[in-house]
Amino acid sequence: MAKKKFKAESKRLLDLMINSIYTHREIFLREIISNASDAVDKLCYRALTDQSVGMGRSDFAVTITRDPENRLLTVSDNGVGMTEAELEENLGVIAKSGSLDFKKNIPESDVKEGEALPVDIIGQFGVGFYSAFMVSDKVTVVTKAYGAQKAYKWESEGADGYTVTECEKETVGTDVVMHIKPDAEEEDYSRFLDEYTIVNLVKKYSDYIRYPIKMDRERSVRKEESPDDKPEYEKITEIETLNSMVPIWQRSKSELTEEDLNGFYRDKFDDFEPPVRAIHVDAEGAVSYRALLYIPAKASYDYYTKEYKKGLQLYSSGVLIMERCEDLVPEHFRFVRGVADSPDLSLNISREMLQHDRQLRVIASNIERKIRNELLKLQKDDREGYEKFFAQFGAQLKYGVPGDYGANKDTLKDLLIFSSSDSDKMTTLAEYRARMKEDQKDIYYATGDSVALIKALPQAERLLEKGYEILYFTHEVDEFVANTLREYDEKPFKSVNRDELGLDSEEEKEAAKKQEEESRPLLDFVKETLGERVREVKISRKLRSRPVCLSAGEALSFEMEKYLSAVQPDMGAKADRILELNAEHPVFEKLGKLRESDPEKAGRYAKILYHQAELMAGLAVEEPGEYSELIFSLM
Repeated sequence: MAKKKFKAESKRLLDLMINSIYTHREIFLREIISNASDAVDKLCYRALTDQSVGMGRSDFAVTITRDPENRLLTVSDNGVGMTEAELEENLGVIAKSGSLDFKKNIPESDVKEGEALPVDIIGQFGVGFYSAFMVSDKVTVVTKAYGAQKAYKWESEGADGYTVTECEKETVGTDVVMHIKPDAEEEDYSRFLDEYTIVNLVKKYSDYIRYPIKMDRERSVRKEESPDDKPEYEKITEIETLNSMVPIWQRSKSELTEEDLNGFYRDKFDDFEPPVRAIHVDAEGAVSYRALLYIPAKASYDYYTKEYKKGLQLYSSGVLIMERCEDLVPEHFRFVRGVADSPDLSLNISREMLQHDRQLRVIASNIERKIRNELLKLQKDDREGYEKFFAQFGAQLKYGVPGDYGANKDTLKDLLIFSSSDSDKMTTLAEYRARMKEDQKDIYYATGDSVALIKALPQAERLLEKGYEILYFTHEVDEFVANTLREYDEKPFKSVNRDELGLDSEEEKEAAKKQEEESRPLLDFVKETLGERVREVKISRKLRSRPVCLSAGEALSFEMEKYLSAVQPDMGAKADRILELNAEHPVFEKLGKLRESDPEKAGRYAKILYHQAELMAGLAVEEPGEYSELIFSLM
């Protein structure tokens, strides 16, 4: 019979299908099995209304047959099959999908309002079949349509064309016979004939196909007559179902036990520590999907490396589409593991090239909301468990606040917890806000390398004396968080390290102004002595028992300076230094007298005070040699 040309398509297009659309050759088996599942679906659907089909759901199956000696791999189904015309129509035109046409032609009367289609068709774009040519130099399709008397054979060796001939086939259904290519230098094609490779590929991509995928497997069994002390074994071949068929996330939440959920997590993600939370999602509406999400108890070994990739496993009707779909979880929830499965996803040309469409964005938005709500619930119901979780992944949440120009700050602000002067326990911003004094206008915070160092800050004394609570920011990103949020529940954030605290009454402000004017000669002397090291020298309204402190200017804080210097050493980021002196401290009086009687000594004292202020602020002394000499001179 004369070879027919592919209608409207060229060798170049088929080459594109084979070499470009799919990046992993192993995908071919997923595509062929999915097509077989579709064919079974169609006959199963017909059986709902046609009693003459004579098959129950348990009779349907997909069968894989290996013939390594002849390099043949066959995928068979007992589905609806194809007529000669359907063979021409479906396999003669690349990108023609019989599955899509079938789905479109289901009568509206068979679909109840608000319900999904009575049958789920996976393949919709008709190019999956041609993935067989990635591993085969010849593909033969033998098929017999349900209700037909004749069977037909379609054969092709690639873009040169195909033939369709009448043949013999006793049973209804389709056999796809692939002659596997000889091994090449860049590809071991023989592996696709290996039993364990086939088993692993089915498990990886097609484990949740709703019909059994069967294959003969060889195993060793003990001979019944063999003695106990010297058992003898023989090899037997038995047909075995390779797939589990029903994914755990397709079961209702009420059916699942904690053991079920944790067992799936352990097996799927190789984590032997139970997760903090399992989130089961069954969403219906504009986009229907199911998801099973896990919040790990601990960060994985590679979590903080470049090799770690976020994302959920993405399925479409039980068929694995992507091993990690990064678009389904935002960066601030990148620690979440799990799976999502939707029959509504738009697939562009192939199941491997997922189109970033509206459905995916809707699913991602819903998943983000589910994770946030579950974390808030954990925070409320199990505070100790939440603090353990936060110790592992809190930094990720904090970095999410200033990330994306603050787009996620409202999502994350109630998930944050901080150390506080109020107690040894961590506190949320809402809890801090609820404890604020009636006359308190601001949320106070102090930054430092540790809680112990922050507690020792001289700037915090007056606030603590008046009974105001201070949030302790010990992480490098904390101040970026405060600057991004700006306020919480209409209360601005105010830094103890840099801002005026606004605690003075009008009388105290007037007294402070007068004191500043009277101390101007001494302040100018200290500024002249220190030169460009400080932007300003002034009388402090924060200090109580300490003689001096160092505050940052408005542009950059000390913590930001340290962070930027660490990540971009060449940037030369430096905060303005403001030296604050306590006019009520004996040192201030001593310095004033020395300025008049011994200016040189007063200058040395001024430098010592500056260096001490650097140390108390958690900064490295800029000139350690000078500081050492000054101390030695006093000794």
